[in-house]
Amino acid sequence: MCNQPTARRSLRLALVSAALLGAGLLYAAPQEQFAPAFKLFSQASGGDEAAISQAADSFGALLKAEPANPVLMAYAGAATTMKATTTMLPWKKMSFAEDGMAALDKALALLTPAHDAVVQHNTPGSLEVRFVAATTFLAVPGFMNRGARGAKLLGEVLASPLLASAPLAFQGSVWLRAAKLAVKEQRTDDARKYLNQVVDANAPQAQAAREQLKALAS
Repeated sequence: MCNQPTARRSLRLALVSAALLGAGLLYAAPQEQFAPAFKLFSQASGGDEAAISQAADSFGALLKAEPANPVLMAYAGAATTMKATTTMLPWKKMSFAEDGMAALDKALALLTPAHDAVVQHNTPGSLEVRFVAATTFLAVPGFMNRGARGAKLLGEVLASPLLASAPLAFQGSVWLRAAKLAVKEQRTDDARKYLNQVVDANAPQAQAAREQLKALAS
């Protein structure tokens, strides 16, 4: 049987999104432009250093066309932050990291309740911005003092009722990142919980979650 409150909430979000898009209050890059940039970002996040600058350039170009889109701003900021890993020059490292995180801060500041609606690729914009920022803040060196805020943002994404309406691939990414943080903080039971959520939902990351569960058991 359909969960009526969930169905009503989903319908409201869809109607709000449609109304705002029609009024020109929410902006979204065309999927045929967003998808290649997102693919480059995913490659960069997975360790492909050659894709980092390409991802930053791609999202930078999209952001120029849609400067009020916080999702594009978040990805552009995260990719710029990753550029710090591509240079040996200390001043360049700091410049990339600071510029990228400033863009993430701005993207977070731009969020309004309207961004609970879908902005890009079927994902609530507020969740995507918070998750991209959380992942970046948790990844930068400790001396930059972003870890606590990253953990807080990740917790907000996990606790949001909007997460259930997001694509399964996004949910899986959130649970995997939460598991990684839990392992780092020696919260093994929480790590298992998040990894089992990935497996039970049969998210695209299920095999990776199974392997991590085996590692925890050893």
